[in-house]
Amino acid sequence: MLSATPVLAQLDGINYTNINLNNRDFSNADLVGGVFVSAEMRKTNFQGADLTNAILTKGVLLGANLRGANLTGALVDRVTLDEADLSNAILTEATLMRSRFYNTNITGADFTDALIDRYEVTKLCDRASGINPVTGVSTRDSLGCR
Repeated sequence: MLSATPVLAQLDGINYTNINLNNRDFSNADLVGGVFVSAEMRKTNFQGADLTNAILTKGVLLGANLRGANLTGALVDRVTLDEADLSNAILTEATLMRSRFYNTNITGADFTDALIDRYEVTKLCDRASGINPVTGVSTRDSLGCR
């Protein structure tokens, strides 16, 4: 006989669903497991923030600063990251499907085992450079660039 244990909602977690967070400063913040679904985050500062396992689905991060942020295991699908700064960010095992990266700075970003649309990978490889200072992995290698 199978017994299912109900999943309890995290009531004390960070939940910014459908909220305007434009120009906010979350630099170096502990945002592990935070929920930012459909949030407006234009030019928001997440530099050095820990967004491990965060949910950023359908978010708008135009011109956002994610320099050195940890997005390990984050769900970043259908997100607009145009002109954002992802330099030295860690995106290992992140899901980045159907997300856009027009003019995004990815120098030193680590995308190891991240799920990214093949078309976007091709475009990212055109400008991939640098080595992540934390993981020691080159951006080109983490994207599988040839």
